[in-house]
Amino acid sequence: MQVDELKQRVLAALDDLKGRDVVVLDVRASSSVTDYMVIASGTSSRQVVALARHLMDEMKQQDVAVLGVEGVDAGEWVLVDLGDLVVHIMQPQTREFYDLEKLWGEFASPMSHQA
Repeated sequence: MQVDELKQRVLAALDDLKGRDVVVLDVRASSSVTDYMVIASGTSSRQVVALARHLMDEMKQQDVAVLGVEGVDAGEWVLVDLGDLVVHIMQPQTREFYDLEKLWGEFASPMSHQA
């Protein structure tokens, strides 16, 4: 699956369970680990975990390998590694504290997302 198609499927999966404030960062110019980062918020730890599990289920149905998952137990920040695309699903206060958009913003190109 091409990375653009993967990105669209990830965005659709997050939209299914009402992921909020979804941002896509193009980090190809500054990262050798991944091409894109998707950052989304859930309103509670329960929603963060539900979004991550739904995303993983959707990716498995599409035969996309989930290379790693971190943070499901706590539900504050779940990272789902899909290789060319890494997804960060966070509670709003955690997202505000770590501010990945600002951290990567000087190195990345933000991309608009239309659900």
